[in-house]
Amino acid sequence: MSDSTPRNQSAPFATEPSGDDGRKPSVTKRGGGPPATRGRTTIADGVVEKIAGLAARDVLGVYALGSGMSRTFGAVRERVPGTTRSVSRGVKAEVGEVQTALDLEIVVDYGVSITQVAAAVRENVIAAVERMTGLEVVEVNIAVSDVKLPDEEDEEDRDARVQ
Repeated sequence: MSDSTPRNQSAPFATEPSGDDGRKPSVTKRGGGPPATRGRTTIADGVVEKIAGLAARDVLGVYALGSGMSRTFGAVRERVPGTTRSVSRGVKAEVGEVQTALDLEIVVDYGVSITQVAAAVRENVIAAVERMTGLEVVEVNIAVSDVKLPDEEDEEDRDARVQ
């Protein structure tokens, strides 16, 4: 190829000449900014609900999520072959472009401080959702729908005996 041959102007990369220090030439990509800023990422409500549900269940003193009725239906639904446990039961998320708001319904163990459990759930949920999604959590509303007494039978245990 001679020096008079024109260079291809539609090449995907433009190179800069290397310096006298022997380094490789740097490559500059075309296309309007860093790759991370090209395009849009959307996060479904269900994704945030699953993250929040798992984070809430990690808190000591949380017995379950969801109301008694939703837990009963969930226990029956989980018995159907091919279905999995719903980690988002008792969690509702509203997701915007940069923010999210969450509503959780929890059942706490008897004897724990409900205010301390709620504060710990709120803190754990906010940390997990913000870390994993990059969304700002504007509020986490917690409704305590029941208290699990030590002598109460689990719905799952009751369903397991009736076959």
